[in-house]
Amino acid sequence: MRHRVDTFKIGRSGSHRRAMLANMASSLFEHGKIETTLVKAKELRRFAEKLITIAKKNDLHRRRIAVSRLRDKAVTKKLFDEIAPGYAERLGGYTRILKLAQRRGDAAEMCIIMLVEAGAPEKKAAKPEAEKAEKADEQK
Repeated sequence: MRHRVDTFKIGRSGSHRRAMLANMASSLFEHGKIETTLVKAKELRRFAEKLITIAKKNDLHRRRIAVSRLRDKAVTKKLFDEIAPGYAERLGGYTRILKLAQRRGDAAEMCIIMLVEAGAPEKKAAKPEAEKAEKADEQK
């Protein structure tokens, strides 16, 4: 039975899918963004965000978990030392997917998956009433 099993199969075996996600996550952490198909990007987002959350607690056990999943010690070091500290205050949403045109050969939906700016808090638009109150206080 498949109870509570939720994954994109992407037309590959389990071992092939895990290896592909490890390679794609390594490239994402190394370069900051990659271009891929939409289905692969959605699955990569789940994989990469879990790794960043693991890396936010910087201890030996979590480093070993990350190395076992990423299979690249240099990229794991970059993840723990450079990428994760920038997201210390962020509770999630470390990646962004931007859709592109369809691929010419097979009409697959293409996209760019990228890491959002580390350390930059989300900007929310201020309410108009709050702006009016601030201006009124400044004039008094």
